[in-house]
Amino acid sequence: MAVSIRFVLNVVNSIGRLVMFFDILLYASLMICFIGISYRIFFWTKKSIGYHPSSGTQRLSSLIRGVVSTLFSLSIFRLVKSLIFDVLLQGRILKTSLLRWVMHILMFIGFTALIIMHALDAIITENLFTYYYSTINPFFFLRSLFGLMVLLGIIIAILRRYIFKPARLKNAKSDLFALILVFIIILSGIALEGIKMTSVSEFTVMVEDYAGLDYEDEDIIALETYWVKEFALVSARIESPFDSNALTLGLETHETNCMDCHSPNKSAFLGYIAAKMLSPVAIFLDKRNGVSIFYYFHIISCFLALALVPFSKMFHMVATPISLFTNAVKAPPVTNNNTTGNHMISGNHPMSGNQLTKQLMELDACTHCSTCNLNCSAGMIYEAVQNDYILPSQKILALKKAANGQELMSKEFTALFQGLYLCTNCDRCTVVCPSGIHLKSLWISSRENLIQQNLIRQNPGGQNSGQTNSANPFILTGFSFVRGLNKSFIEQKDYNEPLTKTFETVIPPEKTGISDTIDLDAPKNEFYTQTGLYPFSLPQTDTFSHCFGCRNCSTICPVVADFDHPQNQLTLMPHQIMYSMGLGMVDLAKDSAMIWNCLGCYQCQENCPQNVNVCDILFALKNKTFNLLQESSS
Repeated sequence: MAVSIRFVLNVVNSIGRLVMFFDILLYASLMICFIGISYRIFFWTKKSIGYHPSSGTQRLSSLIRGVVSTLFSLSIFRLVKSLIFDVLLQGRILKTSLLRWVMHILMFIGFTALIIMHALDAIITENLFTYYYSTINPFFFLRSLFGLMVLLGIIIAILRRYIFKPARLKNAKSDLFALILVFIIILSGIALEGIKMTSVSEFTVMVEDYAGLDYEDEDIIALETYWVKEFALVSARIESPFDSNALTLGLETHETNCMDCHSPNKSAFLGYIAAKMLSPVAIFLDKRNGVSIFYYFHIISCFLALALVPFSKMFHMVATPISLFTNAVKAPPVTNNNTTGNHMISGNHPMSGNQLTKQLMELDACTHCSTCNLNCSAGMIYEAVQNDYILPSQKILALKKAANGQELMSKEFTALFQGLYLCTNCDRCTVVCPSGIHLKSLWISSRENLIQQNLIRQNPGGQNSGQTNSANPFILTGFSFVRGLNKSFIEQKDYNEPLTKTFETVIPPEKTGISDTIDLDAPKNEFYTQTGLYPFSLPQTDTFSHCFGCRNCSTICPVVADFDHPQNQLTLMPHQIMYSMGLGMVDLAKDSAMIWNCLGCYQCQENCPQNVNVCDILFALKNKTFNLLQESSS
């Protein structure tokens, strides 16, 4: 008797120590997660990839004011709408890819449901359902169903990223790490459930605790026989063929003692499959306390994932919803004392405090899904030169690395700089981004930051800091046009210096007469005269020469959208007409059906990142064709 009491006390003490150990791990993981998330949010208000960032105190104050003003205004309704359609229903992903939407919705619903119903069952599920037991239906079945959903989502993600890899999809180590960690959590949970089903030790504890029967009782042997046949239990003392009388008695015992709190194990179909697969080694695992081993592994995997949330790709689960929420509401105006004139600028402007904060947050919100890469107007340039940093998602990785204080090596920096300047500023990446990242604003801020830091000519690798590189000639091209649009937010001397230095590098001053005193605000003809670069000025309708084929005009055109096959029915679409004009094929352009279908709405012209007068050109072609017809008829 004394031995039995001592054994029970030892077991109780062991369980107590185990519970305390897991409590410590849980609280430690929660603390690390909380501190990590707090640090990331603080990091968003301290760092910057923009030009002339405001102080961290100003940024934090601006962020708090923006949040408060949103919560206590009508904007809250837009926030709720974004929560439902963008976050819960993943609507933006559905617009871009049905397969990715299925993958995300499976993982999102499955994992969220497992956390609520399984991980937090003592806090949530037990309080919602008074009849709750983890081993009865529907909970027993639903746990397997949600686990299967996550598993299918992971499989789709792996197939998509590593087997049927879409064009321009670039995988990072963080992508694979996140998938493997979630896969381990789900797989270890399924294996744990399976080994519990096969374990005689678990079965014995259950019947002694709930049925009050001794292991050597005839009823227990009969019940064990029934469970071996129907519940995937593996027992050394029960073998097939089964005694029919024992099965009948076992069923009666089960219905009397077990049925109310234990549904058939087949309901938890994933665990049942795992139990059948583990049955050849079940007795071996049971003797070596396999349930505890799998339990430790599963719990520690969960705690590890929780602790790593702020420091891995999984942080997008926090950052992406915030990005979508901020897109749903407009930030309040912010005073930026660093801009010329000290005037008020919109909270959505690339140079505002809140926008600088949002840009850091957006770096964490990116899921590297490659949707932006597939829609990038500079994609064909990437295909030609194979510089990964031309692709938007790859630029984000490099910018995130730089924002975290890691130095970019010389080749990496040069590639990033080229990628930023070959960007056409067409905004197609922003429009299609499922995470709601304002990529165009990100590129503007990043580009200006590189210019202002004068890193163009300095080797950033640190190994040969004395070496300098020549100024990058890309800022001489039309690709720098958007910088001009933001000129009022850049100090005049800061704006002029990189241009002057680049002119001196590419074209020697003695040949052009260029000097530091060139008035860049002078009218076009005067500027061309001073520099000697362009001795003529093109008429307004010759702006087609500025087109670099981003297709923004065709994408936004309501006429193109109205046709099922615009390529055939319109002969040429707006961007193709610009191509034709650039090649001198005026006859081909004026014979297009597009010029006669044009509504004259000016959306193409207003949304052209290069200020090509698309609509005016179509009018000019229409007039030219009409005049030719008039001349021929007379």
